[in-house]
Amino acid sequence: RWLFDVSLDKIDILIHPQSIVHSMVVLVDGSVKAQLSFPDMRLPIQYALTYPERIVNESLPALDWHKVGILQFEKPDMEAFPCLKLALEAGKKGSTYPAVLCGADEAAVELFLNRKIPFTGIPRLIEKVLKKHKKTENPTLENILEAEKWARELAFQLSGGK
Repeated sequence: RWLFDVSLDKIDILIHPQSIVHSMVVLVDGSVKAQLSFPDMRLPIQYALTYPERIVNESLPALDWHKVGILQFEKPDMEAFPCLKLALEAGKKGSTYPAVLCGADEAAVELFLNRKIPFTGIPRLIEKVLKKHKKTENPTLENILEAEKWARELAFQLSGGK
């Protein structure tokens, strides 16, 4: 949404169990361009950060077309993916909500990895933080960074600390 300045209503989310297709764009003539690579996010991230340049990175595995098989796609189950639902809601609200989502998510994942909360506690904690957030109209970069920091700190507080 932010990298390419595309509104959320123009973005469809699909679950792709093979994790080979990282993005697809439908062009005005109906044709589709897709970014496919080995199931690893390093190449799609490198592509996004270096676009329009292409950089050789020999540490990344190549996609073996003989092993690809069938590519499947399905609509996401928002109950099975509660963090996706929260991300869409934050994106629709805009302002500083996406930054709060990111800050709360980073803290919640850290807490999970340190065995302070269960995996299912991640979306619950993010939701609590988002509900306590007060939107900043026309946020500056400073406001966005402050919102992200505030969310991380609040997530740690609500969970009982690091």
